[in-house]
Amino acid sequence: MSKKESTFLNMALALIVITLVAGFSLGFVNDLTTGPKAAAKLAKKVNALKAVLPEFDNDLVSEVVKIKTPVAKDSLEIYPAFSNGEFVGAAVIGASEKGFSGLVKIMVGFTPDGSIQNVVVLEQKETPGLGTKMKDEKFIGQFRDKNPSNFNLKVSKDGGQVDALTGATISSRAFTEAAQSAYDEYILIKDSITKSKK
Repeated sequence: MSKKESTFLNMALALIVITLVAGFSLGFVNDLTTGPKAAAKLAKKVNALKAVLPEFDNDLVSEVVKIKTPVAKDSLEIYPAFSNGEFVGAAVIGASEKGFSGLVKIMVGFTPDGSIQNVVVLEQKETPGLGTKMKDEKFIGQFRDKNPSNFNLKVSKDGGQVDALTGATISSRAFTEAAQSAYDEYILIKDSITKSKK
């Protein structure tokens, strides 16, 4: 039996078949994982909402208000929270592209008077052991119960009142910029979202 001659056409056909099989396989796996990924992302957002807001009884996810802003690439999301029809606060997702490794996305919970109830880091790719410490209580704790109307949300090196993370001033600046943008948008929209639901 003679050995089959290797030609350019045979190699090209083999490569095309392998590429098609791999492409269809990847597409199939992606379709299988799309639902679970979306569910996990939603669960993470709901947990963050519970962490940054006082007790609420409305469906925040369906009542989200989205605003296009020049500060963030995506629309800014504001979640007005109500308890027994009374406005109890709002969660705002703030973002900054100026982190050491790019995007820093946080969720900030505000009380009706604009004070920060709590902050949760949703997304960041900062340097492990340095910028990633923005999730630590020591850093986030300095924002709680502060009202940005009289608390300067800049790092102390820039004349603000926030102690930057050691060795991660750029990450700290991105975090404070995201918090400031969240506050600014909350103040702009506050009157339209605080109406009683009774």
